[in-house]
Amino acid sequence: MSSADEAFTRQAATGAFDSTASVVNPWLIAVAVMLATFMEVLDTSISAVSLPYIGGSLAASTDEATWVLTSYLVANAIVLPASGWFSLRFGRKRFLITCIIIFTTASFLCGAATTLPMILVARALQGAGGGALQPMSQAILLETFPPEKRGQAMAAFGFGVVVAPVVGPTLGGWITENYTWRWSFYINVPIGILAVYLISRYVVDPHYIKSAKPGRLDAIGFGLLAIWLGCLQIILDKGQEDDWFGATWIRWAATILVISLVAFLIRELTHKKPLTNLRVFRNRNFAAGCLIIALYGGVIYAIVTILPLFFQTLLGYTALSAGWAVSPRGLGAMLAMPVVALLTAKFDNRLLIATGFAGLGMCTLWMGSADLQIAETSLLWAIVLSGFFIGFIFVPLATITMGTLPNEQIGNAAGLYNLLRNVGGSVGISMVNTLLARREQLHQTELSHSLSPGSPLWEENIRRLTDLMRTHTDPVTAVKRAEDLLQGFLTQQAQLWSFVDDFRYLAVVCAVCVPLTFLLKRVRRRPGHVVVD
Repeated sequence: MSSADEAFTRQAATGAFDSTASVVNPWLIAVAVMLATFMEVLDTSISAVSLPYIGGSLAASTDEATWVLTSYLVANAIVLPASGWFSLRFGRKRFLITCIIIFTTASFLCGAATTLPMILVARALQGAGGGALQPMSQAILLETFPPEKRGQAMAAFGFGVVVAPVVGPTLGGWITENYTWRWSFYINVPIGILAVYLISRYVVDPHYIKSAKPGRLDAIGFGLLAIWLGCLQIILDKGQEDDWFGATWIRWAATILVISLVAFLIRELTHKKPLTNLRVFRNRNFAAGCLIIALYGGVIYAIVTILPLFFQTLLGYTALSAGWAVSPRGLGAMLAMPVVALLTAKFDNRLLIATGFAGLGMCTLWMGSADLQIAETSLLWAIVLSGFFIGFIFVPLATITMGTLPNEQIGNAAGLYNLLRNVGGSVGISMVNTLLARREQLHQTELSHSLSPGSPLWEENIRRLTDLMRTHTDPVTAVKRAEDLLQGFLTQQAQLWSFVDDFRYLAVVCAVCVPLTFLLKRVRRRPGHVVVD
């Protein structure tokens, strides 16, 4: 057992958990911090469907409008691992309230923006304010609830983190179509005000934060962190568009990324007062959990990205209709949360995580069996069950990953854990979009071999379609329309198979995660005690 495991076991045996639990009902604290987290996670996806409207309103191109998302994600990612230091330096409660105020104010500025630079600056400020909300909320919940009830705490956390990205596109589409895209940002203002009130009333800093001496900010480490994360996000966003390493600027950006990342790792491992303590990765459960959460982030964000695209590209759904089509995943996740909260206290969490990945893999295979003749409800149960199995992954994984860490390390660990989930999500989104484009080209080439002009199959289909068209137009136009129709069908089939390939690749990743789950040590809890197998 590592020193961190021993420290945690001693702490559990003496009942040395956050004292706020004995003063305030922990569920009041859960509601307070999850309100802010739900707002922040919701904002990562609610504006995605509004991008064309934002671009049109601010006289920006589609490519320029995507920076509305990128500027937020870069600032958000930079603050995530630094949240532990800021919490110790300024006090977690004070820092959390400050972040919510920054996020809420920036949300109002986003809604009031009249130019593209104005909204980009406001989004970067919003991302910086929102970056610390997830890890701080997670740390507060884990410290507030005793070990035997941490599964319930993570169920509350999972409700916000899992359900919000699903609700976001649907809510954003509805607001944009019925009102204006600006209300996608204004909606955060009353939520932020309520969150500040509840946190100021119920959340109390634990003793170790009040007495902490984190030292001066590691400015060099913070700068290196900003450089490599910024380069990574920009490469992932623009890689497919500029042919990846075929573009000179991407090769330079990748070089800067590698150099700054290596320098950051060296700096944080050798500095006496690092920005973020990377030695927490010596804990086996935390290291394995971070690997799995990165893969999970890649899978879930990929599904959230390509499923609405499938409905819009191949089935002709509007943005709002596609949002409604995928929204049942949120229902599945909500149904799973109370179930998993009970199961985590009674069963080996590794079995729950493995079950979740196996079930999610089966659901992605189910989605990959779709064709162009599917009805609106054909994928309903696959979508609902995918949300249900996501709950089986997220809650137990967070519980077991942090389960052997002492409270003093949870804030720092939560920042790294959430960072790796977000990085995995960014990589997953970029990879599935690249695969869609590349596999569509490949399938179109393969289909053209058997269905090319002059081939017997082509001529047979052209003759059949021409006969149908002649009842509506002249012979020459009929042949032209038949050729266009057949070519469009070929393109559509190539697109379909590229989506099928993506879903199958995601199923493979889920299958790989099943055995990886057992790299984690089992954590068995009894009231006041923790036993690590």
